[in-house]
Amino acid sequence: MSSQVRGGTRWKRFALVMVPSIAATAAVGVGLAQGALAASFSVSGQDFKVSADKLDGDNLIQYGSISKGKDLKGPGDVYHPVTISGFSHAEITNMCQSLVTPTPIGNITLQLRTGNKGKPAVADNIYLDVAELDADAEFTDLDIGVAVGDGSHTTKPQAGTVSNGALFSQRAKKAVLTNVKQKAWATTAGTFKLPDLKLRLMSGDQPCYQDVKD
Repeated sequence: MSSQVRGGTRWKRFALVMVPSIAATAAVGVGLAQGALAASFSVSGQDFKVSADKLDGDNLIQYGSISKGKDLKGPGDVYHPVTISGFSHAEITNMCQSLVTPTPIGNITLQLRTGNKGKPAVADNIYLDVAELDADAEFTDLDIGVAVGDGSHTTKPQAGTVSNGALFSQRAKKAVLTNVKQKAWATTAGTFKLPDLKLRLMSGDQPCYQDVKD
């Protein structure tokens, strides 16, 4: 029996999209109660938006890779080219993460905000699977074309499949990004402390930022 359809949107598809988001949210709540979160944010078949006033990161490692996700339109996996940006430690000021999902009652936005009351969000061993990034950036001790996974970083790259001969790779002792706007397919972190976390489900399109055409 096919899944119920109203307003052109399948309830089963809606559940597939929203359940991982709510599950991640529940994990955030549990982690905050313990003071730190072992975090993994991803949504099957969808990218999400992240914005921040400032990201102050140590030991940047950055390289091209492929992010794998589930195809909501059918069985199997889908693959997306991404830039993996990893930091051994990062402090993020005024962070917003959002996902807009179509539903039978119109679009719904899941929005998470943290680090906006004098205490930044703090992440250790964090990796971002980035599809798009706009920011003002300052790097300290930048090396481009280095081998990824050669022990030069305090944390190892995912899977260790990208090294010499990668699409590209670089590292820096420090990276400071301001006015950050990015689209990402996944975020993982060893620990993620989120002070003054606020999570909201809102009607309509209310992403962290609006796309601006070049």
